[in-house]
Order: sequence, then C-alpha cells, then structure tokens
Amino acid sequence: MNAVIPHASAAPAPGAGDGTLHATGPWRVAAADPALEEVADTVRALLAPHLPGRLLPAGSTGPATHALVLALDDEPPAAPRTTVGVAPDGGAHPADEAYRLRVTADGIECLARTAEGVFRAATSAVQLIATAGARGELPCQDVTDAPRYAWRGLMVDPARSFLTPDELRRIIDLAALYKLNVLHLHLTDNEGWRIELPGFPRLTEPVAGGRARAFYTAAAFRSLQEYAARRFVTVVPEIDLPGHCGTLREAVPGLAEAPAPAGLRERFPFIPPLDLTDGATRAAVSGLLAEVCELTAGPFVHIGADEAFGATAENFAASVHELRTIVRESGKSPVAWQESSRAGVEPRDIVQHWVDVPMMDLPDTEEELAARPELVTAGHTLSFIKALKGFFAPTDHDVARVVDGGGRVLLSPQSHLYLDRPYEAGFAPPEQTDAAGSLGFGNYRPRSIEHAASWDPGVYAIPDECVAGVEAIVFAEQFKGFDDVIFLLLPRLASVAEAAWCGRAPEWTEYRERLARHGQVWNQRGLTHFATTEVPWAE
Repeated sequence: MNAVIPHASAAPAPGAGDGTLHATGPWRVAAADPALEEVADTVRALLAPHLPGRLLPAGSTGPATHALVLALDDEPPAAPRTTVGVAPDGGAHPADEAYRLRVTADGIECLARTAEGVFRAATSAVQLIATAGARGELPCQDVTDAPRYAWRGLMVDPARSFLTPDELRRIIDLAALYKLNVLHLHLTDNEGWRIELPGFPRLTEPVAGGRARAFYTAAAFRSLQEYAARRFVTVVPEIDLPGHCGTLREAVPGLAEAPAPAGLRERFPFIPPLDLTDGATRAAVSGLLAEVCELTAGPFVHIGADEAFGATAENFAASVHELRTIVRESGKSPVAWQESSRAGVEPRDIVQHWVDVPMMDLPDTEEELAARPELVTAGHTLSFIKALKGFFAPTDHDVARVVDGGGRVLLSPQSHLYLDRPYEAGFAPPEQTDAAGSLGFGNYRPRSIEHAASWDPGVYAIPDECVAGVEAIVFAEQFKGFDDVIFLLLPRLASVAEAAWCGRAPEWTEYRERLARHGQVWNQRGLTHFATTEVPWAE
C-alpha cells in the first residue's frame, strides 16, 4: 500500500519483482526536458521540508543516491477517470493532468503529456518520500492517475482574519501537495477590505487613531498569483456584494441602500445591501470591480451575492445582474454563491452551492433545541431559528435553478465541506480538547473526521455538464490567525481533496491507514493538525 492522498492506483513495477526503493540518503530533482526546469525548481521547493540536509541544490554535480526525474511523455497514461468540470485556468477544456509515476530501486520518475501532469505526479512522489518512515522503504510500483473534477478548490477568509502573503504561500503549497488547483480568497466583508485598489485609497487607509489596516498591496497580490501559478493553482478573488458591504460603506459614503422587505427593519438589525440600480452606486462598484479584474491574472472573479439580508427579491436580482455584467465587461468571468441563481442563470454562469434548509441541521422543537448546546450557547431561540429557516427556504431550489438554466454548480455543501466546523471533542486527545470544541463556527454541530470523509460528490443528481467542480470552505467568524486555519483544515482537507480528485468518498478503513502517515507530512512542514483518536497516527 502507498499512502498517497488523493488515492492513486498502483501496480507492481514490471520486472521489479519485490524490489524496494530505500529513500534514505541524498536526493536530486532533475528535469529531463528543458521545458520542465521551472517545474523542477518548484518541486524542489515543495520537497525541501521533507528532506532536510538531504536535497541537493539545483545544478549539483555531486553524487546522489536517488533521483526524482521529471519527464514529458507522449505516450498517454492509462488514465482511470474522465475529467469533468470547469477549467480554473480558463481553458476551453479541462487541463490534461493525467500522469504515470514509476518507483524503481534507483528513484522515482514522473511522466505526463503536460507540465501540469508532471507536477501532479511529482506531488505524489513528494508524499511517497515524506511518508516513507524512518526506514525509508518504498515498494517499486507503477502509478497511473487522473482527476475526476477539473476545479478543485479551497476558500480562505482573510477578510475576517488576515493571513499574510507568506502564510498564504504556505497554504498554496499545502493545497498543491494534495492536488487542489484553486485558491479562492474571500477578500471583503463587513469586518474588512483586504486588497489595495489605487482608485479607492480610503478602503485601505489607517483606521481612526492611526492604526494601520492589514491588506494586500497590488504588488503583493500579483506576486502571490505568480507563486500560485508556478504550482498550477489559480487565485480567485472574491469581492462580496451587494450584501456584506459594511467596510465598503464606511470607506465610500453615500452608496444607495437596497429597498428592504416591509417590516424587516423593525424586526432585525442589518447592514443595508447595496442598490446597484442606482446610477452613482453602480458607477462606484463598476470602478472598483474593474480594478480588481485588472489585478487578477486568472479568468475568474467571485462577486459574492450571498445572504443579502435586507434587500427585496427584485432589487437583489437586479443588483446581481449588474455585478455579473460589470465583471464580464472587465474581461473576467463571474462566480457567485448559490443565491445568485435567483437572478436567472445562463449556461456560462458558475454558481457555488453551499446550503439548503435540511443541511442546516436546525431543530424544530424546544426539546430538540435543548439537545443542541452549541445553539443554546449562541443564544438562539426557536422563533429565531424559524425566521432563519424562512430566510433560507429558497435555497432548497437553487441547484435546480442552476441546472435548469444550463449553468455550472460548484459543490461546497456546508454539511461536509465547510471546514470551519468544530471537531467532535470526544475524539480529541487531551491536549487538544479545548481547541477542538472552541474553534469553528458555533452554530454548526461538531462532527468527526470520519463524517467529513464520508462526503461523496457523486450522490448529487447533477449532470456532468452542469458540474463546475468541488471547493472546501473555511470562513473565519470565530477564530483568528494562520495556526487556527491550519488546525481546522487538517486533517479534513485531505478527504475533500480525495473526493475532488477521485470523484467519490474514500473507504474509511483503508483511508484512515493512509491518513495516519500524513501527520508526519504536516509535522515536517510545521503545520499543527487535529490528532483525532479515530486515526492510528504513525510516529
């Protein structure tokens, strides 16, 4: 068995018998084709934390016990899957990421038709080396692999909890290691605006008292995208409108308020969403989105469009239409949360499915509420929960709207792919009990790692042509900082990556044995994970 995640089918290497690669000793990374020199540099950087003192520098002529060789090969790998979904790099068809990996007694060879495929093979090789254990023994084997979904993403939330560019680079490396290829950045919300726009300096000016705001300069954002691109990861920025606009309202006074449903203001407090049917408001938003699009190297810009609490249905639909139009006029393709489907859906639209009422797992009676301490602690009453269900009732039909309109669904169901969920404390080692229960969004029922790994994207009755892909989500309402993000991601991100690449949920008993070896990988990278007692972690 190899410990590669996502799962990669392996067979004995022809002619190798029971041969073994002893992975101890020095290694070198070599590009067999000049076109792969940059890929080799990237693989070398990704491998470095796992071979301290044993990875030879580029161009080294010294002796090496083993070689990790990257090569282009026109012979098509025996790809076990058909890729479906939207190409995150904007290509008309999904990238060719199929690869072959050969482990021999002398080293590892990564073969594919494309540089991207070679890089995916190399991430499997990095995992094999990192999980080889103290004896460093790997069975000789041939691996052939290819993805099921073209869009395999992770969203993080620097709007609420800022992540430095270097921290985002570490997250990009982690995503790439598990063959994810999209980093979705939730850059704006009521709590913060995190990207510099030269035409709107007040968005990132110091706050009252002179305290500096944390944000990404235009130069830093471009550099981050370049770093991601070398790892075949596309960065998708999100500017969340017409709701979630508190910071924007503070910086740009006078933006028109959306007309609210009758009687709402008297019942619930809310920050008014924007009214993009107002000419001045549309002009301002058009200007800022044009700057975001100009800064974005990839083809997609996310416009948000979720939870526009305080806007009438008619005004919300009109505002979403304007947001889509502005992004398209700026040369990019809009992505939006599922509520945007109520503004109509066209075949080119990508709509991100995150919730329906059953998925919210909310109680119906006082007895059921009493059995949910996380909701009681949050101060929820049955009347509030009833109102919440009413607000989210239209979500039950959003996916059908997307499919009927010929759009593409990006799967991010809250039930399993929202990784800002507390862990089930009963599976926490003693030293992590407090963190397991306190980190994450308090409204969510704590769940086990087995529950997270049980998600199967194939259960949705969505035609292949209407699927964009899969994306994990980590919002940051109730935690702060990089270490908290990583604790919530690991180990759950690994099973999301497996479902996105393989197109199915892993078999738990077999998967937990592979997962047990990855604690070593994260430790070597300086990443703290939730050491659930469900998994027999390798020393």
